[in-house]
Amino acid sequence: MSKSNYKPLGKYIQPVIGRNGDLGELPLMGLSISKKFIPSIANTIGTDMSTYRIIEKNQFAYGPVTSRNGDKITIALFNDYEKALISQAYIPFEVKNSSELDPEYLMMWFRRPEFDRYARFKSHGSAREIFDWDEMCNTLLPVPSITKQREIVKEYNVVQNRIALNQQMIKKLEETAQAVYRRWFVEFEFPDAEGKPYKSNGGEMVWCEELGKEVPKGWEIGKMEDVTKIIMGQSPDGESYNTEGIGTPLINGPVEFGDYFTNRSKWTTSVTKLSEVGDLIICVRGSTTGRYVKSDGRYCIGRGVCSFRAKHSQTFVDLLYKNNINKLLSYTTGSTFPNWDGQTLANYPIIVPRKAVIKAFETKVNAIIKYIENLSMELEFTIKMKDLLLSKLATIEN
Repeated sequence: MSKSNYKPLGKYIQPVIGRNGDLGELPLMGLSISKKFIPSIANTIGTDMSTYRIIEKNQFAYGPVTSRNGDKITIALFNDYEKALISQAYIPFEVKNSSELDPEYLMMWFRRPEFDRYARFKSHGSAREIFDWDEMCNTLLPVPSITKQREIVKEYNVVQNRIALNQQMIKKLEETAQAVYRRWFVEFEFPDAEGKPYKSNGGEMVWCEELGKEVPKGWEIGKMEDVTKIIMGQSPDGESYNTEGIGTPLINGPVEFGDYFTNRSKWTTSVTKLSEVGDLIICVRGSTTGRYVKSDGRYCIGRGVCSFRAKHSQTFVDLLYKNNINKLLSYTTGSTFPNWDGQTLANYPIIVPRKAVIKAFETKVNAIIKYIENLSMELEFTIKMKDLLLSKLATIEN
């Protein structure tokens, strides 16, 4: 479809004026930058709720102030309830005729990063930047036949449903792996020589003064450093940095720490500051302390992150860490923001099982981990398909 066939959005949408005049008991919703409605956590005690707007199913709302959300525009299609309340800070609107413009097709257009960039570019104001109603109405988009729109929406929903299914399966499998870990190493019900749960079938236990409870005989009280090599990230100003480019750069947390690795201008030349495939990379500074991601390559690790590399079983170390995150967070230091130093992590007390038990655990759980990895690769591919469908909207033909 050529640009000449683009239509102004204002031809198809109209504002919604509804106010909560009768003070009905309706859920209060907010908007997230992930372009979804979410239950509001605002304290409304003593608030005049008659000023709040009512939004109904298949209507939209967006936040016109765009200077607070980085590159994202807060906009979403409401489908959670028949009716709900939203703040007067949001602008609600609806499609005039859904037989001309499908609301879900329009929401697909709003999900495109190109729309976010457009809305930010068109925002204006000195104290704060606003993407006002007139600018929204002036937005141009391709509007093919309603039949074509519904075909596109159907294809997109198939992909979205597959993404949701994969995410649910991955979550369930991860929960299963952690349940096995707790069963074996917290409840001490790992299989005995006859394949029966150890503790409940009379497995010998001994009292542990350090933990104040019984543990299986032959298990030791140790430290995190007994089972994993802890590699703390280096400051870019340190001596081990130069521009020779050994390894692939990794973001330098904590604020930027996320699920994806990004380029940096400096690289470490110290092998001790490189992660390897399979390492658990953990944020150790700021509000995201404790967040982790599995390393899928050889990466530099900068200040704000560290790497856990198992001495024997990476599967055991990964689940040991995940099972102890909340307790570990009580060991953070720092008055301005929480952080872990290398010594604190190294000295964290743990129970060290017999190597044979760890090996058996790894054998049992690795099948689950492999399934998770396969689903994660499929999920990544499916997300790329979704992004491709969104990008193709600009070239849709009737």
